Amino acid sequence: MKLKYLLPALIVAVSAIPALSRADGTNSVAASKPTPYLLDHCVVSGEKFGGDMGKPIEFIYQTNGINQEIKFCCPMCKPQFLENPDKYMKAITNAEAAQKNN
Repeated sequence: MKLKYLLPALIVAVSAIPALSRADGTNSVAASKPTPYLLDHCVVSGEKFGGDMGKPIEFIYQTNGINQEIKFCCPMCKPQFLENPDKYMKAITNAEAAQKNN
């Protein structure tokens, strides 16, 4: 590869790094402000955020006109969430209700 093509390719690669730290399909320009994710751990794995995995992966789950922020400990948890989102959304909803009752 010629040097004059290397620099633009490097710039594109480096600029993609922030996008890679977010889960695919994240819609950062949601129609309405997403409901915040209140859990201090990954709803899929149960891992606490801030450990060996680093910063949580953010994702906006859209369903029935509702935008819910979801955070995963790693990119591998998103596909598991999407296989059965109702199960995980119920856990999130129950946690939110419990926090409101306290």
